[in-house]
Amino acid sequence: MAVPKRRTSRSNTRSRRSQWKAKVPTLAKCSRGHVIRPHTVCGTCGRYNDRQVLDV
Repeated sequence: MAVPKRRTSRSNTRSRRSQWKAKVPTLAKCSRGHVIRPHTVCGTCGRYNDRQVLDV
């Protein structure tokens, strides 16, 4: 296993960790106006791509 030759400074550590964060999930609306994740079946009305695919 590789061993670091020098200690990583606090500034370098924190600037590297600043990029490691959670993203806000993208949201879309189904054909009836419910907010859902894109490319998924709407859990409220059971529609996907303007078709009824689930009996809700």
